[in-house]
This record gives sequence, C-alpha cells and structure tokens, in this order.
Amino acid sequence: MGENNSGATRTRVVLVVANILSAACLVWSLRDVKLGALINDLATMNWWWVALAVAADIAVYSWQAWRWSLLLHPVEPVGFWHAVRAIYVGLFANEVLPFRAGELVRCYLLSRWSALPFSVSISSAIIERIFDGVWLCACLFLALRIVPHPHMRFLTGSGYVLGSVVLAGALLLAVAMFRRHRARAALAGGSWKRHVRVLIDDLSLIGHSRYLYFAFLQSLPYLLLQVVPIYASFKGYGFDDLLLKEAFALMVILRMGSVVPQAPGNLGLFQLLTKESLVKIFNVVPVEAERFSLVLWGIVTLPLLIGGAVALAVTGSRIGELRRAAHVEREELSRSRE
Repeated sequence: MGENNSGATRTRVVLVVANILSAACLVWSLRDVKLGALINDLATMNWWWVALAVAADIAVYSWQAWRWSLLLHPVEPVGFWHAVRAIYVGLFANEVLPFRAGELVRCYLLSRWSALPFSVSISSAIIERIFDGVWLCACLFLALRIVPHPHMRFLTGSGYVLGSVVLAGALLLAVAMFRRHRARAALAGGSWKRHVRVLIDDLSLIGHSRYLYFAFLQSLPYLLLQVVPIYASFKGYGFDDLLLKEAFALMVILRMGSVVPQAPGNLGLFQLLTKESLVKIFNVVPVEAERFSLVLWGIVTLPLLIGGAVALAVTGSRIGELRRAAHVEREELSRSRE
C-alpha cells in the first residue's frame, strides 16, 4: 500500500510539473499574438491546402492501423477498422489525458474486441515504438544534413539518447526472436525478471513472422507521411519559401519533442518548438511564427479530436471508463505475473 501511495504521489508531482512547464511554454510562445491578426490569417488562408493537410493527417493514422494489423497478424488477425477505431480513441485520450494514456487505452480496446491477449497487444505497441524510433533516428541525422543550421545541433544529444533507448529495445526484440530460451533461463527468478520473461514471450509470438519485417518497412512511410500536413500547412498559411526539407526538419523536431512528458495534446511545447524552429532556423518573422504555431497545432489536432470523439461514440463508452478499465487490466496482468 505504501509503495502504491508513493507511486501515485510521484505521478501527481510529475503531472503538475509537466502542466506548469507546458503552460509556461504556451504563454511564452504566444505572448505577442493578437487575436485580430490571427482571425485575419484564418480568413486569408488557402483552405485547399488545409484540406490536404487534414486528409494527410487522417492517412497517417490509417497507415498506422494497417501497420498494427500486419504486426499482429501472426498472433490474431485484427480487422483494419477495429485497429482504426482503437487508434483514434487512443489519440483522443492522448489529447485530453496526460502521459499518453491513449497508448494503454488503444491496446485495451483491441484486446477487448478480439481474442488478442492484452499483454500481446501491449507488446505490439512496444514494437511499434521501437520501429518508429529506428526510423526517427535515421530521419534526424538526415535532417541535420539537409538543414545544416547551427541551431539544429541541439538535436544531436537528443538523437544519441533516443538511439540508445531504441538500441536497447531492438536488442530485447532480437533476444526474443533468436535467444528466447537462453534469455528465459538467465532470467529465472521473481520480481522484475518475471515481467521481462513474459515480455520476451509476447515479443517472440510476433517476432517469428515475415509480417514483422513488413511492419518495419511500413514504419518509414508512416513517419514520412507526417511531413505532408506540415508542408501543406506552410502553403496554406502563405509560407511559400518553406520547402519540403523544412517541413521534414520540423516534423523531426516535433516528433522528438513529443517524447517529453507534457500537458495533454502536446499543448505548449508544440507551440514553443514550432515557433523557435521557424524563427531561429528558417528565419520566419517571430509574430508570424507564433500565429502559425497555433494554426498548425489546430490543423493536426482538431481532426484527431473529432475523429476520436466519433470513434468513442461508436464504441459506446466514456474515455474515463476506458482509462480505468485499461489500468485495471494492466494491474491484473501485473498481479498474474507475480
């Protein structure tokens, strides 16, 4: 009981600190924004480009659903539309709840709608993050080459940290695929070792299949598709001098920033990273960069909220109920391993 209370206290402290920092980032980033100028921007935008940005944003998560279905196919065939619904409910949860709670919610929903074990669903999400991390590292070092600006160098240290985490995850996946029995023997015993053994078992269920390699290859276009909403937003807003390479670099920066614990919906840090990148790397006028940071956030976030609300309504549950049920499922899973 004491450990649970201590863990809950730490979570609350991190949540409060993350929200305060996110609010500070938001205030600092938008300190010079004038409502009249923002309304004028919205009135003069090219909404055909905005429509393309929204369509591309929808395509990104449809592609993720396809990849998830491929990844899980060796264990349990999962319908594409079930995967889409689970992802959009999870995205909605990420926008309104802290600490990316949607990742757990989407895994819970997919296991509820199929015969897929909950632990395997979670393991598939871990594999997705490993794949995304591998390609994001590659994209990061490509961005450093195609946009050789001194202010881009701050990403180098983050890239090495991300690379180390990804390497550790990739090694765990490799062990599950090729050295499962030896690893289980080496991890004999209780406590945390039991959790790692179960994770290795779950990863091995997915790992011995050609679909794993298909899903890995699909992770690159999934990442690159996220450049399109940013590029289309540039064009729709009137930043005609910003090209695909700038959109690519900004996508990498925003994806790196999304790893940091922050307020729901990336609110605050998203605006800060967008504004500072536009001003210091791409030489955009600061007041225009501030307004664009808010416009871009709306373009990539509102479709998720709307799509997630629709998916949640179809599911027939409330987001709080799903979050509690997912946490109960995770706790039961942890107790079953003890």
